[in-house]
Amino acid sequence: MTLENKQVVILGGTSGIGQAVARDVARAGGVPLVVSHDPQNVRATLAQLPPNAQGHVADLRSADQIRDLFTRIGPFDHLVYTAGETLLCGTLSDLTLDSARDFFEIRYWGALAAAKFAASAIRPGGSIVLTSGIAGARPPQQGWTLGASICAAMEGLTRALAVELAPLRVNIVSPGFVRTPLWRDMPDPQRQAIYQAAAQALPVGRIGEAADLAKAYLFLMEQGFSTGQVLVVDGGGMLV
Repeated sequence: MTLENKQVVILGGTSGIGQAVARDVARAGGVPLVVSHDPQNVRATLAQLPPNAQGHVADLRSADQIRDLFTRIGPFDHLVYTAGETLLCGTLSDLTLDSARDFFEIRYWGALAAAKFAASAIRPGGSIVLTSGIAGARPPQQGWTLGASICAAMEGLTRALAVELAPLRVNIVSPGFVRTPLWRDMPDPQRQAIYQAAAQALPVGRIGEAADLAKAYLFLMEQGFSTGQVLVVDGGGMLV
């Protein structure tokens, strides 16, 4: 299977891993359709893509907007979900339940709504590729209770959707430590120190880049015999 002339809807496609997926889809001859809640981000990303790329604005916290989005788009070939807000880490004692519920809005409920409203529009041979993280299997340190929970929930959702939506294929990519805008709210010296420490600990000797992860999403779209699978791309993070 190839992505030549295939339409790929990328929710969260204007930043980080999603934007890298959009660029690789275009290089592979496909047509990326990037989606964000921010019109300015959509315009900026489209300026980096071929003229046939499309951009859409939708708030992924709103089931109604997600439903309307797929009504506007119509039939397409693959759905990629990389949307997520800034990472929320902290001890259980400091965590409020309201903030925990908010964290699930985009990362879990948005993904579930996207699968619900998009599944019937995906053409035969198409797929859904979701996003989790290795924290679901191996929390890196204290303060990852919420992050680990959402990653594990996404992987359970993937397996259930693969059964329920068959023969539509549903898979998920599980990144390790990756340099993306999700770390943007952290002070730069602290962020750089974390990057350096992670690079020294990983067997590959560096942290991941968005371009590294994008290849995994394209593989799962093009690999027509994989469904319900978790593809870990972590630089060996699960080993150390």
